[in-house]
Amino acid sequence: MRKDLRNLHAHPDSPDASWVGVDEADFLDDSPTVRVETLALATDARLATAADRAVPASKRFAAWSRRYLMLVAGSDAVVGGIAAAVPASISDTLAYGGHRVLWICLLALIIWPASIALCRGYRRNRIGIGFDEPSAVMRAGMVVVVAGALPSGLMAVPRGMVDPLFLYALLKLVATATPFAVLLSLLVRFFARKVLHLLQCRGRSLRHVVVVGSFGAAQQLSERIQREPDAGMKVVGLCLPSSELPRPVVDGVPVLGNLSQVSGVVRAMGCDAVAVTSDDATRYSYLRELAWSIEGAGVELLVDPGLVEVAGPRMHIRPLMGFPLLHVEEPNFTGWRRVVKRLSDLVLTSVGLLIISPLMLAIAAAIKLQDRGPVIFRQARIGRGGEPFTMFKFRSMVVDAEGRKLELMANNEGKGGLFKLTHDPRVTRLGRFLRTYSLDELPQLFNVLAGSMSLVGPRPHLASELALMPSEASRRSLVTPGLTGLWQVSGRSDLEGDDAIRLDLRYVENWSLSLDLQILWKTISAVLAKRGAA
Repeated sequence: MRKDLRNLHAHPDSPDASWVGVDEADFLDDSPTVRVETLALATDARLATAADRAVPASKRFAAWSRRYLMLVAGSDAVVGGIAAAVPASISDTLAYGGHRVLWICLLALIIWPASIALCRGYRRNRIGIGFDEPSAVMRAGMVVVVAGALPSGLMAVPRGMVDPLFLYALLKLVATATPFAVLLSLLVRFFARKVLHLLQCRGRSLRHVVVVGSFGAAQQLSERIQREPDAGMKVVGLCLPSSELPRPVVDGVPVLGNLSQVSGVVRAMGCDAVAVTSDDATRYSYLRELAWSIEGAGVELLVDPGLVEVAGPRMHIRPLMGFPLLHVEEPNFTGWRRVVKRLSDLVLTSVGLLIISPLMLAIAAAIKLQDRGPVIFRQARIGRGGEPFTMFKFRSMVVDAEGRKLELMANNEGKGGLFKLTHDPRVTRLGRFLRTYSLDELPQLFNVLAGSMSLVGPRPHLASELALMPSEASRRSLVTPGLTGLWQVSGRSDLEGDDAIRLDLRYVENWSLSLDLQILWKTISAVLAKRGAA
């Protein structure tokens, strides 16, 4: 019975496939019995309806990702040629006769993209997400430098066989051209990703996904996918257990079939991926059967581990006695990385203060001339370990702003314990300008120097706000609050309270130095674009 079901599941177009609408328990159970009332759930009409919504071939992930990678690889080839040609043309040894520069340029056109490909820099499933593309470029740079240093051993051969001056010039070329190539290729990927995300925000160049699982879990996973626009995925339908059908639509997403119909739905819809939830409906042998059924369809199988906000470096697949287990490392809140973070805070903050000190003096003078009130606004916030500290800001409100807060609480638009007003009458005209470009937060650099804040971290909150937040929000105090963070680059004050807490917890669970660098880089564009300015 199981063998027959698997064969029909793998070939949904077979004549006998119309009755494979068994309940998921029947499909996974060792018992050969089939409940009669479930046989009518899977029909050709349902799959025909899915086919009507099919994604055109030209808009599928396989089509646009191929064009994207060809464009990036071509750009890398041009980058390699330019990076090699410029230093070679100014070298007396390499430029001798003119033909050497041409050959070096042609070799670089091939070697540089080949090195990136060797470091898995053109993986289709990593397009537009994560740090894999930039890290592959940096690894390729190290590979080229190491490979270019190998000819130095040839300098020991008898004179006359190899010109030592030529080898020395070649080594200089590798040492100077490789960093240039790495920088240019990183810029290529930065702009390519920006264009890709712009297209995805307009509903183009997306991975079309079918979510599989029980109603509650599938609904949550669908919401999480659609809440992350940078993931580049669009949920086109759900497949639920037979016991939860019929259910035509869930939060605007159509229900296309039951768990045993996923293979047929994916092929009929022309989807790029299947996202499977972690719940009772998809346990035991279901994932194995599903993986078999979509083989050869060019479809990615994505499995939700059920660990909300835990990602990346903390999760590893560990084989144990012949079967894989997901190993989740503990979050790291101490050690040498914290020391490096603190040192980087001190260095970057000191340099930044020296550069922007004239701007800060000008802002302070403007605030003083505005109403003769204090320049710096001091407020008690809760820091690492739940310890209170005094946070500094340029005053952007009227002098008696705190006293007028109670009369405005009835109009509070914030959630999760946050107080927020879109048009706060207490904000001065100069203060609104300062808030638009986050200039009012510049004095917090002195908090960073003092150690009560970091450049990157969770949002620092008032004690009254924390008292109204859910209990899991207390994990934010495991790390030092930051001048910027995931909340800053993901919407700033546009975020609802629950979303801000979720982003803070994601940072706490997955903190790393590379994540800090990404956030600092994205903060610049978020501030200049005035996204979510209060």
